[in-house]
Amino acid sequence: MPHLTLVIGNKNYSSWSLRPWLVLRQAGIPFEEVRIPLYLPESAATLATWSPSGKVPALHDGDIRVWDSLAICEYLHERFPEHELWPADAAARAVARSVSAEMHAGFGALREHMSMNIRARYPDKGRTPECLADIERILAIWTDCRARFGSGGDFLFGRFGIADAMYAPVVLRFQTYGVALEGAAKDYAEAVLALPALQAWVADAVAETVRIEMFEHDE
Repeated sequence: MPHLTLVIGNKNYSSWSLRPWLVLRQAGIPFEEVRIPLYLPESAATLATWSPSGKVPALHDGDIRVWDSLAICEYLHERFPEHELWPADAAARAVARSVSAEMHAGFGALREHMSMNIRARYPDKGRTPECLADIERILAIWTDCRARFGSGGDFLFGRFGIADAMYAPVVLRFQTYGVALEGAAKDYAEAVLALPALQAWVADAVAETVRIEMFEHDE
């Protein structure tokens, strides 16, 4: 079996890196992690040797190179079909792909005003009208998916899958910025936070010492 290598950025800040890492780790798929600190003078040159886009994440599977978090997750689904990273049911799978693509392409206000910073706590930050609208939409997605497809487990489509990995950084953002949750959304966020793989990522993030000022909101 070709050896998998996943190239990621800082665990405290890199939401895109977290997504495929979480899929691999939670599914129990062996891989080697290469972590490249971002926004340092040497970062761009180092990233260029690993990633065609010069960005993280990037997956190496033998001679195959895959970059972009959602593309990597799709590749892993095809490469390891026994893990059922997308739902088996066609209707559920269509929705799972749709909400994952919406997360991948949208929610710009949330990204701008509530950037991922696992170590920090900013309960009074980021509440722009646009960001609040993004939060409302995300909570609606979680509630709807849990109600329609979540009866088989604690996650959006029952068992853990790619859609949950796409929204895991949002769960961490909501914790950092003190977004109040209730009902199905609260239960879902707690299930994501309890994932052993996510807890391992968080522990590594807390242990990092690099501070990227653009993602800090201290006054």
